[in-house]
Amino acid sequence: MVRKQWMVAGIFFIVFYLGIQHIAGVSTYIEQVKQSRTEPEAGEAFYSIRGTEPLSGKDRLLMDRIEEEAKKLNVPPDNAKVDRVWKAIPGYNGLIVDTEKTFRLAKQSGIGSDGKIPFVFKEVPPEISLEQLGAQPIYKGNPNKPMVSLMINVAWGNEYIPGMLRTLEKENVHATFFLDGSWLNRHTDIAKQIARYGHEMSNHAYSHKPMSRLSRGQATQEIVKTQTLLKERLGVDNSLFAPPSGDFDMETVQIAHELKLKTILWTIDTVDWKKPEPQWILRKISSRLEPGALILMHPTSSSSRALEGIIKEVKRRGFALGTVSELLSPRRVAKTHFTGADSAQTRVEAPTDF
Repeated sequence: MVRKQWMVAGIFFIVFYLGIQHIAGVSTYIEQVKQSRTEPEAGEAFYSIRGTEPLSGKDRLLMDRIEEEAKKLNVPPDNAKVDRVWKAIPGYNGLIVDTEKTFRLAKQSGIGSDGKIPFVFKEVPPEISLEQLGAQPIYKGNPNKPMVSLMINVAWGNEYIPGMLRTLEKENVHATFFLDGSWLNRHTDIAKQIARYGHEMSNHAYSHKPMSRLSRGQATQEIVKTQTLLKERLGVDNSLFAPPSGDFDMETVQIAHELKLKTILWTIDTVDWKKPEPQWILRKISSRLEPGALILMHPTSSSSRALEGIIKEVKRRGFALGTVSELLSPRRVAKTHFTGADSAQTRVEAPTDF
């Protein structure tokens, strides 16, 4: 009996010992595999793009350079915010180098003799957008966005509209026309002509009444009537509202917000209804022009004659001209980016989540 127990114990010990050796052998093998994947042979460097494509030699050096320069080129996004003076300020997309696409493009097209890399950027949206700020008036765009917008409020002055349209077309500029609803009701043919030129059509209430003095029901009706006309007559899904004469209160802004409209004021007023000389308007705009500016005008003789000069001054200062919606968008202004003196022309791709 005792002998039998010793035999069982001996067999158990042998099995246990062999098991330990097997596990040790497997562990050693696993470790060898790990080392073979992480420790390249002498003179050869390995890593991958998103874990799919091994690189070595010159390719590794190229990617290292791209990643190093990307650190200097990346621009963080600018969040939308509520300013104490200017109220709602839109956000602005950031830029980051798409290292994978830059690498592939550099491999495909090659690096120039001057050593320039054809960088590819992608836009990065801000964490806080304009929509997240709630019911707030807007007086200007983001100060980091090199764009300016012309807003033309229309309730009268039909005789000056054709000339302004010709100037805008000649300069390849699209403006935003805020239409008084009663004017639109009477002059749908002119409004359609403005739309055919590719300009943005928006809401200027219905009968040019001071919005702050109206009841909630009256104010809502003023906005809704014009919103309906824009849709029925022009096929426009209205998103912007400019209060007549700039008169509003926070209830006006809240009503517009509930109707999914942004309340738009201005940064620079031409005061063209006072019939100033065009040179006076140009001097005023030139002295106050800044990135993100909303320039208010009407179809008047003064603004009609000053319009070409205004556009040329904006362009001379290096700013793009866009509609109000384009100005408020976080999308970056299309321009050429360079990596200091040694970089190549790059391209920017729109964010995929917009």
